[in-house]
Amino acid sequence: MKNRHNIVFAVFLTLFSCSKFDEDINRNPNLPSQASGTQLIANAELYLPGLSSSPKGEFMGQYLAETQYVGQSLYPNESTSFYGDYQGPLMNLQTVLTSESLSGAQGPIPNQIAVAKILKAYFFWNLTDRFGDIPYSEALMGSENFKPKYDAQADIYNSLFAELKEANSMMVNGDISDDIMFGGDMDKWKKFANSMRMIMALRLSEVDPTKGQSEFAAAMSDGVMSSNSDSFIFQHLENANNQSYWYGQVINQNREWWALTENLVNYLKGTNDPRLMVFGSPARSDGEYRGLKFGEEQNIGTEEFSLLSSNIVKQDLAVPLLTYAQVLFAEAEAAARGWTNGADAESLYNSAIENSWLQWTGGNEGLDTFLSNEEIAFDESKALEQIGNQRWVHLFMFGYEAWSEWRRTGFPNNFVQPNGVEVPTRLAYPDNENFNNEANFKEAVDRQFNGEDSVYGKVWWDK
Repeated sequence: MKNRHNIVFAVFLTLFSCSKFDEDINRNPNLPSQASGTQLIANAELYLPGLSSSPKGEFMGQYLAETQYVGQSLYPNESTSFYGDYQGPLMNLQTVLTSESLSGAQGPIPNQIAVAKILKAYFFWNLTDRFGDIPYSEALMGSENFKPKYDAQADIYNSLFAELKEANSMMVNGDISDDIMFGGDMDKWKKFANSMRMIMALRLSEVDPTKGQSEFAAAMSDGVMSSNSDSFIFQHLENANNQSYWYGQVINQNREWWALTENLVNYLKGTNDPRLMVFGSPARSDGEYRGLKFGEEQNIGTEEFSLLSSNIVKQDLAVPLLTYAQVLFAEAEAAARGWTNGADAESLYNSAIENSWLQWTGGNEGLDTFLSNEEIAFDESKALEQIGNQRWVHLFMFGYEAWSEWRRTGFPNNFVQPNGVEVPTRLAYPDNENFNNEANFKEAVDRQFNGEDSVYGKVWWDK
């Protein structure tokens, strides 16, 4: 872990500072064309926690409620920008993939390209699951094409499956430098890519289960995560240059704007789940764990409800992005659906919970008692619901991912409709796309949503 911290800090200094005045003083060291391939990869990795650390995401997953200034949790029909992802990490990764001057001094060039492909796929997967059809095949071309077409989400998924398989097949022996996620360990990158394919395949459970089952089996066969040490987790630092979003909001700016939701706290309390004490703090008014009703506008405050715990708002927060427990929940669901021959859904479900506990609490004391709880004990007749509920708990603070699973499965089945407003089923495109890319924007909206760019359109796999 110390080595990873050193890598992060070194990369930050390399990309964002200048300490030497010489003949290159007029050269901008931040331009992608002047950074090495692994430095561009590392810079793209610095954007990863932003995919998870988002109040809007937590509202979509109904993990947090607003203690004051209630607004965004009421689900306004507003737009969301995706420009930062294209202009930042995706452009950096595309520069790696199109470069003709990568250096083997930073590790085998095929491995640099493979990691860039995997990261690019991860960013695009997140974007298409949130918005639906997005610019993809014609994106990232710079001045060659300022108005890219919107690719259909089904086509994007097919391309991402192929890109991830290609990335796996091109890997060779040898680590790469500057990697702040896996320290250049290509075995872990391979497991991450296959685990991503697995969860993407499960997204197809309602729209194309035959293809989903086939892709799921192929990903498993190629090798997925096998322990918590394989998890894809971004580690922030105890340093202002790379501190967590929630530390900046809650500690630095003293914004106690969020409490755990009533549904989350009640579910965890009802089963004596130790993850509650990691997620939130007891209410300051009486020392009890108490959730705030999602979307509540009147009975709100910071004293009576459980705010985010010190574990979640610390400066060097570890941000889970795709974890071993997620893989186990996916395998359990696949077994329950009959997608995997001979797999035991119950044992996979129990193992998923155990590894979620290990990830969040660091231990598994009391697990047997927990697993025997009437609400938790595996019941084949309601397996998908139980798996969905426990996966929701595990995905705490990655609200967008939990929201995707809710849209696909319907679990948990008690999401609140604040003031009768339904939970959105997608993010609306940026407002200025209607100006910046008018023809392609309108074609995409007409094709998917009958001309209305609403947060209540449904993405391709949401059937």
